[in-house]
Amino acid sequence: MGYYFTKTITSSFEEALEKVTAALTREGFGVLTEINVNATLKKKLDVDFYRYQILGACHPSSAYKALQVEDKIGTMLPCNVILQEKATGTVEVSAVDPLSSMMAVQNDKLNEVARDIQEKLKKVIDSL
Repeated sequence: MGYYFTKTITSSFEEALEKVTAALTREGFGVLTEINVNATLKKKLDVDFYRYQILGACHPSSAYKALQVEDKIGTMLPCNVILQEKATGTVEVSAVDPLSSMMAVQNDKLNEVARDIQEKLKKVIDSL
């Protein structure tokens, strides 16, 4: 079973980041965290790595529902969306499949929330 959705787009990295953020906003997500992986690896390990950014996306009402039925679910929040520029002008965008990650929790009440978020994240990726 796959644990992510992905799509490759032709775009600059900056434009892709704007498109992804806008698509997330349209589906009700906010971006809580942004991790610039290549800059972090350069700073901490002095290694060069291609452009790789992690966005920690949160859908507040769904997070609230999930927290009401599983108080430790915060260990799996927010939903990560990544952008990778492996070649200039081409950006791969991937999002976690929340149904895959929720399988480890074994709480049937989370399935509805996970399915809803899965649908929203698929819309985000498909819209790019």
